[in-house]
Amino acid sequence: MNFAASIRIAAIVAAFGIALACAPRDALAQSAAGKECILDNCADQKVPAVDPEGQKPPPDDAQTADPEPRPDRFTPMGRPRGPSAPGNFDFYVLSLSWSPGFCETGGAEKARAQCASGANLGFVVHGLWPQYNHGYPSDCGPAGRFPSSIALQETKGVYPDEGLARYEWRKHGTCSGKSPTDYFADVRRAREAIIIPPPFREPHEAQTWVPADIQRAFIAANPRLRPGMMAIECARGRAVLEEVRICFSKDLRNFVACPEVARHFCFGQRMTVPASR
Repeated sequence: MNFAASIRIAAIVAAFGIALACAPRDALAQSAAGKECILDNCADQKVPAVDPEGQKPPPDDAQTADPEPRPDRFTPMGRPRGPSAPGNFDFYVLSLSWSPGFCETGGAEKARAQCASGANLGFVVHGLWPQYNHGYPSDCGPAGRFPSSIALQETKGVYPDEGLARYEWRKHGTCSGKSPTDYFADVRRAREAIIIPPPFREPHEAQTWVPADIQRAFIAANPRLRPGMMAIECARGRAVLEEVRICFSKDLRNFVACPEVARHFCFGQRMTVPASR
C-alpha cells in the first residue's frame, strides 16, 4: 500500500469515528424533541442554553438570586411551544397549589418553606401561566430575567416563597408582555379574585372528596365560574389533591372556557385532601 492510499484510509476512519461520537447525542436530542410533553415534563430534556462567557448574568439588583427550584412537575397543559413574542397568548391559567397535598407527595424535598412544620398553608399560588388554546409559551426572553427586590415585594403572601416567584417569572412571566412589577400585581389580582370554599380554609383534619364535588364547591363560592373553566389536579398514581387550576381572560376580568386544561381533570371516585401542617 502506498503512502497516499494510507493517508486516504486514515482520513476515512477518522471521519467515521467522529460521526459515531456525535450520533448518541443527536439521537437523544431528536428523541427528546419528538416525545410527547405533558405538563412540561420534557423541559429537563432540552439542551440548556450556554452563555458565551459560561456565566449566568447577575441579578438586576444587588441581592443574590435565590436558588431556583427544580422544574415543576405540574405546569401548563398541552405541548410546550417554546418562546414566543411576549404578550402573544390566548388566556391565563391560575394554578393554586394545595400545600398539604403537595408536601405529602414529594414537595417537601424542594419547597422547605412551604412545607415547614407549623407553616399552616392551604392554597397558595403556584403560577399564573400564559396559555394558548393548544399548548403554551415559555421562557420568552432574557430581558428582566431577574426581577428586582422591589418587584418581588408584590409576591409576599401570594407565592409560598421568593424562589418560586423568581422561577415563575423566568419561565412564564416573561411571556406575559408585562414588567415584573405589573406581572406580579396581576398574579395577586387573580388570586384575590378567587374565593376559597369554606371546607378548604385551614382544615385541621384530612378529608375525603370526590373531585367533581371539589369543582362544585369552587363554583358555588365563585358564581361566574363554570365547569370547563377549571381542573382539579391530583398526584400521579395517588388520589391526593395537589392543585386547582382556573382559567382567566387575558385582562383577568372573566373566567373563560379552556378545554385543553379542563380535560386534564383528576377523574376518580375519591380523593384525599390532607390537612394543613
